[in-house]
Amino acid sequence: MAGGHPRGPAAPGADTPVHVGLRTTDVDEARAFCRKLYYGPLQIEPIGDLTRFSFDADVVLLGPITVGEVGYGTDIRLSIGSLETAYHVLVPLTGMLRSRHRGAVVWADPTRAVVYRPSGDIELEWPGSCRLLSVKVDRGALERELDASLDQRVVSPLPVGASFDLVDGPGRTWAALVRLLLTELRGPEGLASQPRMAARWRDMVVSGLALSVEHPYGEEPAGLQGPLRPRTVKRALDVMHAEPWRAYTISDLATVAGVGVRVLQESFRQHVGVPPLTYLRRLRLDGVHAELSRTDPGRASVSEVAYRWGFTHLGRFAGAYRDRFGVSPSVTLRGRQ
Repeated sequence: MAGGHPRGPAAPGADTPVHVGLRTTDVDEARAFCRKLYYGPLQIEPIGDLTRFSFDADVVLLGPITVGEVGYGTDIRLSIGSLETAYHVLVPLTGMLRSRHRGAVVWADPTRAVVYRPSGDIELEWPGSCRLLSVKVDRGALERELDASLDQRVVSPLPVGASFDLVDGPGRTWAALVRLLLTELRGPEGLASQPRMAARWRDMVVSGLALSVEHPYGEEPAGLQGPLRPRTVKRALDVMHAEPWRAYTISDLATVAGVGVRVLQESFRQHVGVPPLTYLRRLRLDGVHAELSRTDPGRASVSEVAYRWGFTHLGRFAGAYRDRFGVSPSVTLRGRQ
């Protein structure tokens, strides 16, 4: 067995990649590893020859993305309950797997990737012959990428297609980019391991996925587009996303936007759907959730993470977190096991 744990998280927005791997014949150890790095409500059930079970995973965490190459050695059944926090793509390198999500069945193989939106349960029939790239992109990261590139409001979660082609078009290039990134980040001396370069690779993975998946925001929208956002709103959104932990007041944001407080509030209600400070609180909560989901409980506490994201009143923070995610922050930190 060879294993490891991610280092403690850096400040929000840090671009230092964290590499962690595990090789084991212990089903419980493999299950705990996947729950920690991917999703808490995850179940792994070997249905093939248990003596052939040989979990082998190399995973890199880089800001809002988690990229790994994973195999089990024997046939398994994997289920994830109510995916909510991320978009996820599986790219088989060998073999084929059967996926069921939101009532749709997709067969994925080296010619076609399967895509999951953050809504509904996932069930996989994963043969031992199938080794794949597993790419998790935090929900907000992909939605912000589309929102920024289109300069319009997009619905959440995005109604992305259930699969995309890996033989031709952008999907082929995106899969090659992901595989190269993982190869580079496995080694400590690779160019991509440098924070500035890692940030650019990270952005390419997110923006490339936005171009590869099917969604209704092409040249002929399917009625799901929102109005173009004015520059005043974009300015306020940009500063919030750049430094979400800062103690902005509504007056601060109005000054950045170059309008009065009432005008900014009304513009947010019209073009974003919520007031500016409500949006900022959600942005912070999503950041805390993502960090707690991948943090070793022995290396950081809920209060440390909350303070780092700008929450100074822990009681109100805990209540807002439970309202948004349905569990306490401490449950998320423990991996919801």
